[in-house]
Amino acid sequence: MAEHRPPFSENRSMSILNAAKAGGYAVPGMCCYNIESIIATVKAAEAARSPAMVLLFPWAIEYAGDSLVKAAADAAHSASVPVSLHLDHAQTPELVRRAADIPGAFDSIMCDMSHYEKEENLKLTAELVKYCHERGIAAEAEPGRIEGGEDGVAETADLEGLLTTPEEAEEFVATGIDMLAPAFGNVHGEYGPRGIQLEYERLHSINEAVGGRVRLVLHGADPFDEEIFRKCMAAGVTKVNINKGMNNHYAWVQDEMRGKPLTSVIEAGTLAMQKAIEKYMHWLGSAGKA
Repeated sequence: MAEHRPPFSENRSMSILNAAKAGGYAVPGMCCYNIESIIATVKAAEAARSPAMVLLFPWAIEYAGDSLVKAAADAAHSASVPVSLHLDHAQTPELVRRAADIPGAFDSIMCDMSHYEKEENLKLTAELVKYCHERGIAAEAEPGRIEGGEDGVAETADLEGLLTTPEEAEEFVATGIDMLAPAFGNVHGEYGPRGIQLEYERLHSINEAVGGRVRLVLHGADPFDEEIFRKCMAAGVTKVNINKGMNNHYAWVQDEMRGKPLTSVIEAGTLAMQKAIEKYMHWLGSAGKA
């Protein structure tokens, strides 16, 4: 017998992001690699009374099968505030389907076919969105191509970045996606000597074209400050993916506490990440909204 899924109208990720859209704030999507970062995200959400999203990469499945996914789902879905579980940058159709078939796990999946040529990207995205929706799972896609690479993500690091146009955004919305990650000068990983050069007008034009029908997602936000977040939120962004802005705090604690009892290192590292996440919740305006 097929596992019962809630109706799509009750999808956790979309409930969180639709409330953010209505309330004029954004929600942090925390890129988690281990149980410590997952627990830190949930604790930060509960402490700040903020909605949040736990993001895993395909690496989590490659490394631990379904085990880390199920632990993350349990932590997110048992929180006292709205927390959803999202798979970021799933870059093969097989992986999207495998993730969508894990019972009671992902609330949303990024069907990232951006390393394919556009027509194939659109075709695959439409097929995968349908597969996800049939299982009550929301879907994100990336029109254009966000430059750079990210730890735990394989395929797009050496492909030239292509910026999203409003026309492309329309084509992707037609595939049925719920979230759209535009490329407007944002970069995965390091920004390099060029620094941060975002095209806010491009983001505004994309928001004007499709922002009423899909939620906009900001990738490559690690070095951004509150002012940049505010500008992106004013242009319609409701989900902000954060990676090193949380995970670096864990690495720093590990360096500082080398040789100390492992439990104390884990606890201190978790707390350091939690405090970093809470800062983002205040910057994004999501604190106090749950």
